[in-house]
Amino acid sequence: MFAKDTFKNKYILVTGGRSGIGFQIAKDFLCLGATVIIASRKEEPLAEAAEKLTKFGTVLHKACDIRKTEEIQQLTSFIKDKCGRLDILVNNAGGQFPALTEYINDKGWNAVINNNLNGTFYMIREMGNAFFIPQKNGVIINIIADILRGFPGMVHTGAARAGVENITKTIAQEWSEHHIRINCVAPGIVETSGLDTYPQPVQDMFEDAKKAIPLGRFATAEDVSNAVCFFASDLSAYCTGTTLYVDGAQHLNYDKMGLARVMKSFLNPS
Repeated sequence: MFAKDTFKNKYILVTGGRSGIGFQIAKDFLCLGATVIIASRKEEPLAEAAEKLTKFGTVLHKACDIRKTEEIQQLTSFIKDKCGRLDILVNNAGGQFPALTEYINDKGWNAVINNNLNGTFYMIREMGNAFFIPQKNGVIINIIADILRGFPGMVHTGAARAGVENITKTIAQEWSEHHIRINCVAPGIVETSGLDTYPQPVQDMFEDAKKAIPLGRFATAEDVSNAVCFFASDLSAYCTGTTLYVDGAQHLNYDKMGLARVMKSFLNPS
């Protein structure tokens, strides 16, 4: 689908690029000819990830907490100094925790909203003003989640990701005059080693969920990265303000209450 030089001479920033989906996205962009900048909060694991990625191409790294505008501005200065411009932004950084709505306190709610919604907006605004609007060109891809029919067990991240999707629709219109495209990729459950860290009842729920997904499996990091590369490339030149679900049709027929039921069983064993 993609030529090896698809992103030759392109400078691409991937937040949350040190592990998981973000690492895979960075790797694939490198293999397709891009220069990639990865960013995340902690310098040491970020540097380790950058070292691993160097075998695939030219990679730079800069620690950045997307919740802090001043750190994002330091990142823009770093990119200007090292690259001179930025062509593509992938907003992958984020974080959440499973919790039933009635047990989420102010601190937990604000932490997730600040990270997933505010941090994503800050990145878009700062990179837009520093690079994309002056260049009259740019591509932004936001990684969200399967939120079409709500997100039981994670109301905080569901709200944040829905906000990001609306930001995407708004900016697609406002910034079209600058030839800036912006889209969302919404993964379903992604098969990673992190699933093994959950308690056995949750893992059992995951197995039932896998059977319920029409395509009969979870997404892989490669599945998500392929969608990101599509939106980043000229193959999607007429796509903006849209969301691509990468979930095997999970968003259409999946029982969304599985995680919430498991958590309720922990709290009310019978």
